Amino acid sequence: MANIYTTENFEQEVLKSDVPVLVDFWAEWCGPCKMFLPTIEKFAETANGFKVGKVNVDDNQALAERYGIMTIPTVLVFKNGEITASAVGVQTEEQLKALLAK
Repeated sequence: MANIYTTENFEQEVLKSDVPVLVDFWAEWCGPCKMFLPTIEKFAETANGFKVGKVNVDDNQALAERYGIMTIPTVLVFKNGEITASAVGVQTEEQLKALLAK
């Protein structure tokens, strides 16, 4: 299951993580986000050497603004506190793996 990241735990769980972190920015009302949910959850179950988590943009607007999230779902990959890859829209597991490889 994907981790839940919030304004309160984002720095510790994502920015200070010693492994890459793939973060899905989403919202309850977002149709494409609901379509993407099974993929992100399955991907999280296979996580080995990286973490997978989600940020609800409605509950964490400051994070969405901080990272310029204009469209959801948006996936950002963080390594050593820096964004190394991003993608907008529903992604496949293969696309998520490719983002982590960047």
